[in-house]
Amino acid sequence: MDVLNSLLNGFAGALEPFNLLMGLTGAILGTLVGALPGLGPVTAIALLLPVAYGMDPIAALIMLGGLYYGAMYGGTITAVLLNVPGEASSVMTSIDGHQMAKQGRAGVALTVSAVASFIAGTTSVVLLMLLGPAISTFALRFGPPEYFALMFLGLTLVSGLVGDRRAKGYAMVILGLAIAVVGLDPISGVARFTMGSLYLDNGFGFLPIAIALFAIVEIMSNLERSARNGGRVDSIVKAGAMLPGRSDWRRSAFPIVRGTGLGFGIGALPGAGATIASFLSYSVEQKISREPRKFGKGAIEGVASAEAANNASTGGSLLPMLTLGIPGSGTTALLLVALIQFGFTPGPRFFVDHAEVAWVFIASMYVGNVLLVVLNTAFIPAFVRMVRSSTRYINPIVVVLAIVGVFAVQYAVFDVWVMFVFAIVGYLLHRYGYPPAPLILAVVLGPLAERNLRRSLILSDGSIDVFFTRPIAATMMIVAITVIVWPLIKPAVRHLFGKSRKVGSTGKA
Repeated sequence: MDVLNSLLNGFAGALEPFNLLMGLTGAILGTLVGALPGLGPVTAIALLLPVAYGMDPIAALIMLGGLYYGAMYGGTITAVLLNVPGEASSVMTSIDGHQMAKQGRAGVALTVSAVASFIAGTTSVVLLMLLGPAISTFALRFGPPEYFALMFLGLTLVSGLVGDRRAKGYAMVILGLAIAVVGLDPISGVARFTMGSLYLDNGFGFLPIAIALFAIVEIMSNLERSARNGGRVDSIVKAGAMLPGRSDWRRSAFPIVRGTGLGFGIGALPGAGATIASFLSYSVEQKISREPRKFGKGAIEGVASAEAANNASTGGSLLPMLTLGIPGSGTTALLLVALIQFGFTPGPRFFVDHAEVAWVFIASMYVGNVLLVVLNTAFIPAFVRMVRSSTRYINPIVVVLAIVGVFAVQYAVFDVWVMFVFAIVGYLLHRYGYPPAPLILAVVLGPLAERNLRRSLILSDGSIDVFFTRPIAATMMIVAITVIVWPLIKPAVRHLFGKSRKVGSTGKA
């Protein structure tokens, strides 16, 4: 009852006209910023943080929360319609979402994404209220060995992204890891494979590679098809159904539920975030699917699971920030800064010492999710019509967006050249059937995996036993090793069991 009363008081504050206006403003601005490549929730909050300091603290926090949720969904729009994942967490949505758009089902993909985001975001806030202390305590048990085991598991699940092309998938993982080690050594600070270039001290950025392998390669493929068709160009997004049918909702229901649970759990781990959550959720969904081969070809389950995990991780990442004062991501680190600047100290006593602020902030998340699902579903027809035109007009727009987005991250022309170089590499890989998603996964997880591997080995004096003597790490390592080994021994196991059944039936006869 105390929780319910506190939440009702929070709604009373969140639904005040000015606070509601700030929530709506944050949701709209967040969606617009999130739709631009390279300008995700971190950039959105960083840009408006100075403005927020001059506002009423509660109204400012509500606006920043709306920015967070809005930017998380905004990347879905360009990922589905243009195959431009603005952030790592949007990569998995683009895999099936853009294929659906090319099949005339862009409206279906965007509607399911909006509803999945709403359900997952709202559920994550409920879990944040009810399970906060317990999950925070569990998250504290994660040290470097557990984090490395989690990253290793994520990399091994790449087999779920490539279907029968497992060898090519693992080859792309190795290439991605090779790219990820370029830059300064995370422990010693020694430059590695930089060829004397200061631009490579921080390694290759995720965004230039992701946009090159998805958006620019897609444009190059469109131009190739146009040349083969005698110069005739087609629209990127075809006309078709705008609303999901009963079959779409039925196929999306359980992926949304599973993605929500996995996303919230992964998001609660400091440093894990939405990227790992969406990758793992998509991989798990394909592993348990009765038709795994349809993933990557427009499977609604892939869109639903990735978006649910992506948005559920927002509530999860807020959990350690509010209850322990430990930011779970770059975005929550900025929110932590904002809270401290306003005189509120997140931690175990945050819900006691600053109860009014805490519960208004949580209530505003419910309101923000409702505003976002209404806004985004209402404007889906407009989004689709904007890109339902000839590639003659869309391709230049995508290229300009890509260049601006990549340049805006570090204001470096070098990143733009990196994008075009990887576009050529990606086009060749595409021609020979090498999937890009495993490479992107390795580029994102590689530095995190290396950092935690090195720390674990330092703690254990170089012994790998540390990964098998701690229960959580050992469980994930065993699952990861099983994922790698099982496809190699499965034919022998089937042959052995098939032979034994044949012998048994013969003996019985």
